[in-house]
Formats: sequence, structure tokens, C-alpha cells
Amino acid sequence: MELSIPTTEDIRTAIRAELTDFFASFRFPQIPETEDIGKGAEFASRITGKAVPTIYDLVHKRLIPHSKRGKDLYFSKSELLDWLKSGKRKTHSELALEAENFSSDKSQTK
Repeated sequence: MELSIPTTEDIRTAIRAELTDFFASFRFPQIPETEDIGKGAEFASRITGKAVPTIYDLVHKRLIPHSKRGKDLYFSKSELLDWLKSGKRKTHSELALEAENFSSDKSQTK
């Protein structure tokens, strides 16, 4: 019975095969592509159009939706867009219609 000594290439091939099998068994967490989380005030600045110092000021005053882990700030694109939409001001025609509806409701209750 003859024993053969493996070559360097044989060892590398065996190690590659073992590592491929080993890592194939792991399920690494996948971040969904629909996830809209961004890190840093620069991300929020691009979404909102506000200057980076303004973003930091809004975070300090807790006026803008954000998350914080340690020293890192995280922002959700969808939350930022909802926050921007929540600040919508009514037009003159919308206010006039609302006033008309309010006054007609008042006259009906008398």
C-alpha cells in the first residue's frame, strides 16, 4: 500500500471545498431591498433638501423622526417623507371650503 503526500494545490482545493460547504450551510441575514434605512445626517439632507446642520438641529430638538445607536444617526426614507407631508399647509381654496362647511354645519345645528 502506497501513501501519497498531497501537494499544495491538493490542500488548497480541499480547503476551498470545505469552506464552500461550511459557508453554504449558514443563512446570513438579508436586508430587504425595500428597506429604506440610511445612516447619517447627509442621508436625511438628501431626502428633505435641508442643510446638514439643520438636520442636526432638528434631531437635537426631536422634531424629525430618527433612530440613534451609539453616536450613529439612522433615518427612514418613508418616515422622512411622511414627516414632510405632515407639514403640508392648506391652500386658500381648501381653507375657504373648510370655513364654508363649518359655517353650514353651525347653521344646521340651530
